[in-house]
Amino acid sequence: MAKATINGVELFYDEHGSGEPILIHHGYTGSHYTWDDVVPHLADRYRVFRMDCRGTVDSGHLADGHTIEQYAADVIGMADYLGLEKFTYVGHSMGGVIGYELGLSYQDRLNKLVLLTPAPADGVKAPPEMHARARALRMAGDVETMVRESMAAAARPRVRSWYEEDTRRRLKISDAHYDQSWDALCTYNKGSRLGEIKVPTLMIAAAADNLLTANLADFARLGNATLHVFSRVSHAVPSEVPAELANVIADFAKHGVVTAATLQANLREMAGAR
Repeated sequence: MAKATINGVELFYDEHGSGEPILIHHGYTGSHYTWDDVVPHLADRYRVFRMDCRGTVDSGHLADGHTIEQYAADVIGMADYLGLEKFTYVGHSMGGVIGYELGLSYQDRLNKLVLLTPAPADGVKAPPEMHARARALRMAGDVETMVRESMAAAARPRVRSWYEEDTRRRLKISDAHYDQSWDALCTYNKGSRLGEIKVPTLMIAAAADNLLTANLADFARLGNATLHVFSRVSHAVPSEVPAELANVIADFAKHGVVTAATLQANLREMAGAR
């Protein structure tokens, strides 16, 4: 198990494949395991790195430092450790918010940016009682209820054993990460600045995800972005449609932003060349 000491904490990472570098990051209660089924479909074309942020499954647990800004600094620290001057970043959920911060604070380090069902750039607006209930289930170690609810919320459910293993992993994240990261997601408020992100960006949303509306609104504010929406897929895109997700990421990594505006620009350039 490879680890690197980044900004004072040991962070897990691994590497697969060869080619242009892609660094992928998990969500709030996720880990590098989130990407198990996606990586084989990317590693035949790209050099893929996974990492666990501070406080999660295979990385070090600290009492503090669980902010979006610190997570973004840790991504850059990991890229420095790996010798990646520039890379494509893919972030799921909370990892997508880290992607917003990377695009705002470290744009010169990014080749491209992929935001996979990110939490809202203006902060999570979930009722406090929702998080309180989830925290109570976690503190009680109520695997049975957590598994049943995860399966019910899946648009394309997998076998029960997969959810049991995933739930046990989620219970291994630190209390500091669980509480402080949630606060960070709720208080992040940089939506008005998304237009500053000029690096080619792909927003990936899911039609059966309750973040769909927020994702579409944030997409409209990005400075240089295109959009992909998966039908009949929930927030857990990497586990529900891993091969399809890998193909979408690879297509964007190869072709970049293609929109009606870029096609019109091509037509204008062609007309000017006549």
